[in-house]
Amino acid sequence: MTPQQIIDYCLAKRGAYIDYPFGPDVVAIKVGKTSERSGRIFAQIFKLKGIDTVTLNCDMMTGQFYRDLLPNIVVRGYHCPAVQQPYFNTFPLTDDVTDELIIEMIEHSYQTVVNKLPKYVQKSLED
Repeated sequence: MTPQQIIDYCLAKRGAYIDYPFGPDVVAIKVGKTSERSGRIFAQIFKLKGIDTVTLNCDMMTGQFYRDLLPNIVVRGYHCPAVQQPYFNTFPLTDDVTDELIIEMIEHSYQTVVNKLPKYVQKSLED
């Protein structure tokens, strides 16, 4: 998938929107924005050493599963503080990671973040 395809896929999720909390070079896709609070990030797309790269939210066990599945390709959250690294995975957009796996990880990331939102926000995101 290209960065734009990932952005488009993420933005098709209910309640998703783009933000730039880390500056113009990092596209952050968030969900759960209300009038009282900003949403939470579930995907980040950026260049790392000239390579298109993605960071996605995850639970600790699922994050480790993907790191074990693709060792040295899917790694702990690149830019995250050490305590948060097990809850984020970073990987390059190369042929090493299939589109199907990227979509699977995006779905997991979105659901992981939605599950952490207040119940009233979760309810507003239901179909």
